[in-house]
Amino acid sequence: MGPKLSGSGAKPEINLTPLIDVLLVLLIIFMVISPISPKQLEAKVPQPPPLDEGTSVQVRGLLVVSIAPGTLELSLNGTAMQVDQLRHRLTEELQRRPLELRTVFVKAPKTVLYRDVVRIIDLAKGAGAEPTGLQIDNLED
Repeated sequence: MGPKLSGSGAKPEINLTPLIDVLLVLLIIFMVISPISPKQLEAKVPQPPPLDEGTSVQVRGLLVVSIAPGTLELSLNGTAMQVDQLRHRLTEELQRRPLELRTVFVKAPKTVLYRDVVRIIDLAKGAGAEPTGLQIDNLED
């Protein structure tokens, strides 16, 4: 039989001194580098777009087509009109505007049927509205 192995021999131990030395060197390097990093961030504030001489204040206004709840009467910015008048007026108004200002809002209460609102949206898109927004009255109900 061979030599007997026993557990009484020396156990291996990890020497922590080199590990601590490496950690201290890394700590010193990070302490030296950190003051070099920037302390402030530059913030760029958006500037208002320049006013074009050709663009009037009225052109920059919103276009809101309202539908009356009971009678389904149409109005553009508070002026009552028929469907044909509305189509003609929207086409004229939207052709005068630049592409980024051709938004039309359709304002209708919840009691108006969906098909009536869709007809007005189609009318606005046919006149050149891009995009079309929806506004709903009586949201608390």
